[in-house]
Amino acid sequence: MTEKAVLTFGDQQIELPIVEGSDGNRAIDISQLLAKTGMTSYDPALGNTAFCKSAITYIDGDKGILRYRGIPIEQFTQHPNFIEVAWLLIFGELPNEEEHIDFRARLTANELLHEDIKDQFQFIPADSPPMAILSATLNNLACIHKEFLEVNSPEGLVGAAARLISKARTIAAFAYRRSMGLPFIYPDPSLRYCANFLHMMFSLPYKQYVVTDEIQDALNLLFILHADHEQNCSTSTVRVVGSSHANLFASCAAGVSALWGPLHGGANVDVVEMLERIYKGGISPEQCIRDAKDKTNPFRLSGFGHRVYRNFDPRAKILKAACDRVLASMNRHDPLLDIARKLEELALNDPYFVERKLYPNVDFYSGIILRAIGIPTNMFTVCFAIGRLPGWIAQWKEQHDDPSSRIVRPRQIYTGEGERNYVPMDQR
Repeated sequence: MTEKAVLTFGDQQIELPIVEGSDGNRAIDISQLLAKTGMTSYDPALGNTAFCKSAITYIDGDKGILRYRGIPIEQFTQHPNFIEVAWLLIFGELPNEEEHIDFRARLTANELLHEDIKDQFQFIPADSPPMAILSATLNNLACIHKEFLEVNSPEGLVGAAARLISKARTIAAFAYRRSMGLPFIYPDPSLRYCANFLHMMFSLPYKQYVVTDEIQDALNLLFILHADHEQNCSTSTVRVVGSSHANLFASCAAGVSALWGPLHGGANVDVVEMLERIYKGGISPEQCIRDAKDKTNPFRLSGFGHRVYRNFDPRAKILKAACDRVLASMNRHDPLLDIARKLEELALNDPYFVERKLYPNVDFYSGIILRAIGIPTNMFTVCFAIGRLPGWIAQWKEQHDDPSSRIVRPRQIYTGEGERNYVPMDQR
């Protein structure tokens, strides 16, 4: 017998189907609620509403589990390869050798920006927010690559994905160089994805930036760990925009705009700025913990807790180890990392944090790694966006491949004035 939920209101009862997902996911299907009852559901911020089915990312927040296409995130740490993970997310399987070589070649072939796009940078104020530049320029790519405004084949999607993933790093690097008043450094086709990004960021015409294996692996890990995370704000934005059959460029540009918000993509900036205030103010970690527990104190401990995870964020564990490796390889002592480690130690042994399951999240260490590499805080969210692009593309593809997909059109509960008459201007 198929299990159903029963909704009772007044003297009426209706049966609602149960939707079964993999790994124990279950949901009550209310898609016919309005038709059967004349009522809608009310769920502010959609915190309890699944608005799609997806086979891309699985999260168990209570157990601290994150998997891409069924593969635990921890299994990508030994030989981190962002391009391999991008292919996995978009096309569902790890690439074979031929697919991997071909996709890397496509990324190399598409790393340059069209000169018309590149020339636009000279008209952008030098102090423009890099996320504004990234969002606008991704949209502008649609003006140059009009053949990808409609993607109706696997080959077309590979081409569009290669352009977006490859050019995003070039756009980001050029935005940084523009803000610093430095000449643009063109991509080097002999370098791999992450090394090429850092080359465009930090090389000089007379001196090429050389990236170490530890830094290259750490940046690959950062991009991988941010590549997808279920239906978060920016990903659901990509799906909402894409549901109107907007093109992939416009949909991903909308995702960048959603990620720009400090409650979403800017969290690691908050962590670094908090650690800097603690260090410069000479505040002890012990005092920070006391202040964080004091409801009358305005101090907030950034980087702890997560809306989804009620356990240790698995990404934070990976980045903590990567952080140690990067700083050791650079022979650099960062007092902010010392503060972060002490805060983590104190919080994990404090009943207040343990009972509330306030564990360090991915933002707690990602900012320290980016800071160690030399990336300024205003570029942190841009790096997040580069990493998240494959997930956005995968979600857009999954939605467009679903024949039952419809334009997203939420309902509302109207709370405004009842019907009233228009008052002419001379009577107001």
